[in-house]
Amino acid sequence: MSQIFACSLSDQLIEFAGADKKSYLHGQITQDINLINHETMLWAGHCSGKGKLWAVHKLFAHNDSYFSITSADSFEQSLAELKKYAVFAKVTISHNTEFKLIGLFGDNLQPALAALNINFQGNSAAFQFGHAIKLSDDRIILIVKDTPESFLNDIAIWLDNDFTWQSLAILHGEPSLNTSAVGEYVPQMVNLQAIGGISFTKGCYTGQETVARMKYLGKNKRAMYIIQAQGDSPINSDEVEQQLGENWRRAGHIIASAFDPIDKKAVALVVLPNDISPETPLRSKHEQPMLFTIQPLPYSLSDN
Repeated sequence: MSQIFACSLSDQLIEFAGADKKSYLHGQITQDINLINHETMLWAGHCSGKGKLWAVHKLFAHNDSYFSITSADSFEQSLAELKKYAVFAKVTISHNTEFKLIGLFGDNLQPALAALNINFQGNSAAFQFGHAIKLSDDRIILIVKDTPESFLNDIAIWLDNDFTWQSLAILHGEPSLNTSAVGEYVPQMVNLQAIGGISFTKGCYTGQETVARMKYLGKNKRAMYIIQAQGDSPINSDEVEQQLGENWRRAGHIIASAFDPIDKKAVALVVLPNDISPETPLRSKHEQPMLFTIQPLPYSLSDN
């Protein structure tokens, strides 16, 4: 019998409320906010004026507000930048701590969905305890004020950390920024176009000129890849090197990593040259380097 697991998530929640929330947010992100509804979760990037990402967001609508889930490492910078010009609009942007974020994952989530009475018409749905987002058939996020433990204890195994959840997110190629990656990469460098997180027809937003130039002038030379290493410890370096003949040279930067102590497996998202061969030997840059292999991406890197 397949098992279902649950864990509290380290990601953070931002709430957008007020009459101007749609128009204000539309001018701040790479996504067309007009596509949002109560049944749809949207990926989006939030960029600086130079087109460099402050954060990658998962956007959804619940009751009368919009909400965004983003990584703990990029949350504070993105929230501060989002608030900068909010005083000129009828919008309130805040760190929502009322709701808890719970990751639910397993090969067969139907028993959990039935117990919680969650019915997805798209990839986003309200239910009796709050809201749910479906990232894939085997992973959903619950956004709840009170943890529905009375339901979940009978059908899920509670974990005391989100290591396995973060590993699965990486293996699904879902971009996330650690502290050192905030403000460093344009959206296409972390494959945001590949998961539908960029609209090239929505009109103006902060950083649009750079993002459009990357697409229409073919300026982008980097992409995000999944790498993996077997071992007994987490990845302890953000720098990755590639082998060129007898020598090793800097290849790219890790933007997210996770270590699964059960499978003894370290995984990471790394920004590398977009023409790199999948067979290229890679290693971490420190005294006792970890050897990595490039894993297949679950999507195409085309931005068409």
